[in-house]
This record gives sequence, C-alpha cells and structure tokens, in this order.
Amino acid sequence: MTPNSILEIIGNTPTVRLTRVSEDLGLNVFGKIEGLNPGGSIKDRTSLAMIQNGVACGKISATTTIVESSSGNMAIGLAQVCSYYGLKLIIVTDTKANPHTLQMLRAYGAQIEMVNKPCIGSGLLGARLNKVKELLAVIPNSFSPNQYKNKLNPQTHFQTMAEIHQAVQHIDYVLVATSTCGTLMGCASYLEENSPQTQLIAVDAIGSVIFGQPPCSRLIPGHGSGMPSSFLKKNSVHQVVAISDEECVEGCHYLLEKESILAGGSSGAVVSALHQIKSTIPNGSRCVLMLPDRGERYLDTIYNPSWVTENFETVTPEKRKVSL
Repeated sequence: MTPNSILEIIGNTPTVRLTRVSEDLGLNVFGKIEGLNPGGSIKDRTSLAMIQNGVACGKISATTTIVESSSGNMAIGLAQVCSYYGLKLIIVTDTKANPHTLQMLRAYGAQIEMVNKPCIGSGLLGARLNKVKELLAVIPNSFSPNQYKNKLNPQTHFQTMAEIHQAVQHIDYVLVATSTCGTLMGCASYLEENSPQTQLIAVDAIGSVIFGQPPCSRLIPGHGSGMPSSFLKKNSVHQVVAISDEECVEGCHYLLEKESILAGGSSGAVVSALHQIKSTIPNGSRCVLMLPDRGERYLDTIYNPSWVTENFETVTPEKRKVSL
C-alpha cells in the first residue's frame, strides 16, 4: 500500500542481524535501525504521536506555536512533523547541539532559541526547560509537547519493542540508551507483558544523573541527562551500564568498521556497553541493540578526527576502530 505522506513511513524500521559483531563476540547480535525513520531517528515516532494527540485533544490548532526543549533528535522529529502540518515551531536548545542538527532545523523552518548558561543543579537541560516556560508564558496559543513528562513518550515505544520481538522472537538481552527514558520504559512495559525472561539493560552516560551518579560535563548530546527522569521505574531495569563519551566514540567507529553502519553517539554507547558486559553473557545469547539515529549529524564531532583528537587525546585512530 502506497503511503499518503512522509509521516506514514515513520516506524516499522528493520531489525538487522549484525553478523560481524556477532562473530566477534560469540553472540547473536541484532540492531534496531531507527536511523531509517524519515527524520533520521527514533524520536520521529514520539514527535508524531505527541503532535497528533495534541491535535486530537484540541490543544493544537492551525495557529498554535509549538515550543520544545531538545538538543537534537526530538527537535528534528518535531521540525519534520510541524513542517508537514504547517505549524510554527520554536526549539530551545543549547551549545552542545551539533551544527548539522541546527542546519537541519533551519531548513525545516524551525526557530532556534539558544541557551548558553547552565542552571545550578540541573545543568543546560534545566536552563532549556526554564526558557520553554518563559516562552509559553508570553506566546499566545503556544503548546509544549514536553517529551520529559508526556506519557506518550514511553507508550510510543511499546510498539517499537513489539516490532523487535516480532523480528527476533526469543530475545535474551535488550540494550537501550537513556535520555528521557521514554524508549527504555516503553520497552520495559512491552517486555514485562510479553517476554519477561528478557533482560533489559539501560545504557547511561558517565556524568548523567538518571541513576544517581554525580553530574559532570558531557560532550555527546542526546545520551544521559542532567535531570532525573519522570518515567524511570528502576525495578523494571535489570542492569545499568555507564559509558563515557570516549567509549561512545569508540563504539561508533567500531560499528562503522564492522558493519558499515554510520550511527550516532548513543548507538556507539550501546555497542560499547555490550562489549563491556559480554563476559557475563552466555555464548550464543540473542542480544538486541537499540540504534537510535544516523551518524550524519555527528560528522563534525564523532567522525571528525580533529575533534576526536582535541577532546580525547588518548584515542588513536586504531583504538577508535578496533579496540573494543
């Protein structure tokens, strides 16, 4: 059946066996390729769900201004959906946003509000959320989907996990990177109902506060958070693996080297996390990696040798490709 719009091809992304990674690790490893969504990431799903629900509930009309905080993928997902529906969009972002992301937002016609100074205790995310509140207070007929508290965020990813389960059947482990924890908790809900034997592994960033770690500066946008998640149910997660920015870079280059998949920073994080815990996983186990986005928006950073050398002096080209 021919889709009637670009929005109708969001979701139902392929789950691919990562043959060379599997051979390396002695496991059966699969990747959910969310970068094949039309906006390039898993956040296309939540963007569409939240805007369509806002329209259905009467919170969004043709003259509504959408205001949202995002450092990357959600911004692009919303920009695509709002562009299609002719809605004005203001994205509140910060200095860690990739230049490629900002260029894409401008191409879609989104307005960008840049936050430069972090809030004490909540970092740049807290500053962005404060700016959203300020804008909502002064812009008539404005609405924020609020990915950080909107229940449609995790609910959307019940379907994402259902697609994986249909493709792979018996699953031993699922590794999911954290940010809002919407994807993580959506997967948890599905697994608890349909595959309770599957181990759900949360892949957090070193310096993220989601699981109670002390905060510190991070370079990779969209992985980890400077504020606790309103969705997180810790007892639904079987294990937490904390990954550094450097390990994100190494994981991305390894995935590109082995499978020719150009993926984003949080994808590199889940790849590195699997390597970190592989000694605890029985040989032949079926492991699914959630790969949230494409790597083009990271060409100026993760895939730029000068940027990598500048920020990670110990990461040699050889280590980036094959050290894991």
